[in-house]
Amino acid sequence: MTDEELQNLVIEISINVFHKPFRHQAYFNKRLRSTGGRYLLQSHNIEINPKSFEKFGIQEVEGIIRHELCHYHLHIEGKGYKHRDADFRFLLKNTNAPRYCSNLTEIKGRNSNKSYTYICIKCGTNYVRKKRMNPAKYRCSKCSGHIEQIS
Repeated sequence: MTDEELQNLVIEISINVFHKPFRHQAYFNKRLRSTGGRYLLQSHNIEINPKSFEKFGIQEVEGIIRHELCHYHLHIEGKGYKHRDADFRFLLKNTNAPRYCSNLTEIKGRNSNKSYTYICIKCGTNYVRKKRMNPAKYRCSKCSGHIEQIS
């Protein structure tokens, strides 16, 4: 899907679902990482994460567009456009827009359950870390022994 096709899709959804025109730009932003899309308050443009289209398809992108259009139309009208506002929640419900998009952290290649285990050679103390470390730079906090990685 190109930026032009995305623009046409946003205009179509805005007219069919919200019965209001979308007069600004919608485009893909590949720098977005953890969010499916965002509405820019200053320029009134909508940015969509292209990875959400690649991973989840057109239905997910349509849901993201509906969500961002809720922000857009409420902000233009001067009503509560933030997630915690009653106007926003009411419009989300009426337009069948999702409150959250599908989890994109899998796309980034992060594994939140990954951990590294180190052990002291001298006293056997275990150290579990989320980030990898160089064991040659550190010593055991109990006996000052050498540390090595076991997994």
